[in-house]
Amino acid sequence: MACPNRKSFALRIDPSLFKEIEAWAHQDFRSVNGQIEFLLREAVRKRKGKSNTQSSTVDES
Repeated sequence: MACPNRKSFALRIDPSLFKEIEAWAHQDFRSVNGQIEFLLREAVRKRKGKSNTQSSTVDES
């Protein structure tokens, strides 16, 4: 059963990339879905960290 606080969506992905992520997920004891969510969270965290150290000229409101 899906968690009520989670957004579901379809993801089209190259089969070879899926196999790589699947193997990586297995090594990290995660599901493929959990691995993809982990990777996305890390990417967002890194992006936020970069933008916090640079002066922003774009209004974020």
